[in-house]
Amino acid sequence: MADYTRDPDRIAQLTPAQYRVTQESGTERPGTGEYLGNKEPGIYVDLVSGEPLFASADKYESGCGWPSFTKPIETAHVTELRDTTHGMIRTEVRSAHGDSHLGHVFPDGPADRGGLRYCINSAALRFIHRDDMEAEGYGAYIDQVEDVA
Repeated sequence: MADYTRDPDRIAQLTPAQYRVTQESGTERPGTGEYLGNKEPGIYVDLVSGEPLFASADKYESGCGWPSFTKPIETAHVTELRDTTHGMIRTEVRSAHGDSHLGHVFPDGPADRGGLRYCINSAALRFIHRDDMEAEGYGAYIDQVEDVA
């Protein structure tokens, strides 16, 4: 298994929007995220640590304005914390090793796929296309990505 860590050099290279989301628990405006409409096969990794978070096969259109997934690629790479900010009670999702704020998880996802909706900020992610996964060290996850049509 790769060694995923919080990388200060990567943090220093984040754009202001990426920094606000990942380091200050911010949220990008709905409908504006780079990966919202992405339908390419591949995986989404933490921008700071590189740890694999979500597979395109688990991405779906929820209509909420942010990329939505039914489950993490590996539960060991995400942590869930109680979030009582903004007068709500929610469950925050963070990367386990990078400690990046990713978004929130809600119990209103597709019932036939587990019932969860991981509502994730594009600004916290880097997408790795299926064709590049092996070369970038993520070959072990290819079986979790749908075949290229």
